[in-house]
Amino acid sequence: MTSRLVLGSGKLAGVLVDELSERQGRLQVLSDDENAVETYREEGVAAEVGDVTDDATLADCGTPETVAVASRNPETNVAAARAVRRVFSDVFLLAYTGFEATADQTTVLESIADQVVDPVAATTERLIDRAGDAGLRARKLTSVLRDIGGRLAIVTHDNPDPDAIASAVTLGRIAGATGCEPMIYYYGDITHQENRAFVNLLDFDLVELDPGADLPDSDGVALVDHSRPGVNDGLPADTPVDIVIDHHPPRFPVDARFVDLRSDVGATSTLLVDYLRTLGITPTREVATGLLFGIRIDTDEYTREVSADDFEATAFLVPHADAGTLDRIESPSISAETLETVARAIRNRERSGSALLSGVGQLSDRDALAQAADRLLDLEDVTTTLVYGVKDGTIYISARARGTDLDLGETLRDAFGQIGSAGGHADMAGAQISLGLLDAIDADDESLSEVVRAIVTDRFMDSMGSHGNKVLTGLYADDYHGSGTTDGSLSLDDLADATERSTEGGADRATDAGQWTTADSDADDTGADEDEDEDEESD
Repeated sequence: MTSRLVLGSGKLAGVLVDELSERQGRLQVLSDDENAVETYREEGVAAEVGDVTDDATLADCGTPETVAVASRNPETNVAAARAVRRVFSDVFLLAYTGFEATADQTTVLESIADQVVDPVAATTERLIDRAGDAGLRARKLTSVLRDIGGRLAIVTHDNPDPDAIASAVTLGRIAGATGCEPMIYYYGDITHQENRAFVNLLDFDLVELDPGADLPDSDGVALVDHSRPGVNDGLPADTPVDIVIDHHPPRFPVDARFVDLRSDVGATSTLLVDYLRTLGITPTREVATGLLFGIRIDTDEYTREVSADDFEATAFLVPHADAGTLDRIESPSISAETLETVARAIRNRERSGSALLSGVGQLSDRDALAQAADRLLDLEDVTTTLVYGVKDGTIYISARARGTDLDLGETLRDAFGQIGSAGGHADMAGAQISLGLLDAIDADDESLSEVVRAIVTDRFMDSMGSHGNKVLTGLYADDYHGSGTTDGSLSLDDLADATERSTEGGADRATDAGQWTTADSDADDTGADEDEDEDEESD
């Protein structure tokens, strides 16, 4: 069991004792201040009166794993640190300099201790942080929030993921501290089993808006984890926006009173932690747990586009988060519909070189696409996956990549940006294409499935610059780009044209020299990965 020894008394020692007494493990205090020792004993802490600089006295304290030297007197701290090193050579030693420590005393402590707490340096660094970039951003944000004053509508992107939800909730807490009345809204669904568990277990208050519904009256609007109204949310494109906080790189200028776009971090939650730290706000257990999970999901457990800021934000959150709740969020039950979607993706997969594509037909849960794309990426020698399906008159696409120089976000924008919306990260992205007039045809109709396959696979492979899709070029004319209607959706003429070509060329495609082949369908790993489809971001 972990054993901790605190030497001395004073403000820092008191803070350490209060914090450590609530954690598992044995805590002991040694101090020459009889009044402080008596107080600790009354609080149920094991405390003894003794000389913190005496080797024999320290030896009587057992074998602690961690020792904190925290008296008010710098000279005493130096002597105590030296004694600790003599008695407990391998122990982790934290040493407090005190406010009046000389440069020589600080240097000695730095040479002895594993970590040194210098209150003067810490105060100076804090002041610099508040006066620097972080402080300037925080002041501008709170200034805009105070100016709004009333109801603030915080809008996530469609079908929000943990990063978007946690960021919205945290911005709401910051807004509430400035006098605003925050309300969090989203369009779409929260269907991923982890996301449902995330919202339910942390008891976050979100309001779902029906497709086409107007945003309730508010005095200000904030967007989190996306940056433009009308792009991956249900807002009108001309909605005035006051605040934007996002970590996705924008393709176009962002118009808002306050804009924080930092694409050098792995999650928007990291940016919100920056505001909490700068403003001196301690997150509640629910908020800290949500932010921590948001960072973990968006960085794929710190393996994707992770930065030093993400690790620092995590270190700040861990003491405040609930590890038990995190475990419960990460172990939800999976629906039969999701499992069936993953199974169809495995059965229908087609391969070209290191790329694997699969159409799953009718979707009941669009989040299952992301899990299917993740699962297919586990196959040997596969570096890029793309899975697509149809739901409510829209083709939804999720793509994944690893171990490749391909930028999926840009690839999907190039492939589908002219006929729909697309975007995301270099290794995780998504797209949406409206079926338009083709929506009248059943999603499981073979002719519709063929034209959807042609549009998705041809455009994606062309955008990748791959030669593996040559056998698909006979599906429709070379000048066909899937934009047969004025709104960019697909028309009945498009369907007839593509279907005719697919029927004529079917035999040739089946017997071509293997440049585009249907993979063996005997795989049985139909489990769904836990990752989240925040890739539907369409900057």
